[in-house]
Amino acid sequence: MAILRLKTDEIWLYIIDFRHENAHITRPFTQLPDRFTAAAISKIKSATIQELFVANTPQARKRARQAETHRQRKAGQRSMLRTAIKKVVYAIEAGDKSAAETAYKAATPIIDSAANKGLIHANKAARHKSRLNTAIRAMS
Repeated sequence: MAILRLKTDEIWLYIIDFRHENAHITRPFTQLPDRFTAAAISKIKSATIQELFVANTPQARKRARQAETHRQRKAGQRSMLRTAIKKVVYAIEAGDKSAAETAYKAATPIIDSAANKGLIHANKAARHKSRLNTAIRAMS
């Protein structure tokens, strides 16, 4: 398997063979081989490390597709969770108890949903709700 890593003007080729103790053998290319076209170079430069690792079997390709879909979905859910918690915190910091209670009522189902989906642990969800609720009750 070959993995490319960019270094200034050179492209380093990492040849990885997991059957040997010396897993990484590196060799710099100051002049690119003919098989690296300009399109291939631009694709390599814009690729993430996950895209450079190519799945070798149909099952591995499917798992890679699923992992990327799940990662994107979880990122959106995590962002929604953090935003809901921040709204409560900002309302508490502003000293507006009614806005904090409204934001807390809106955030509670989002926190519970994140816990049910496995995005966060159930104890973490309970901890968030408890601390937010305690802070709201402490407001005068």
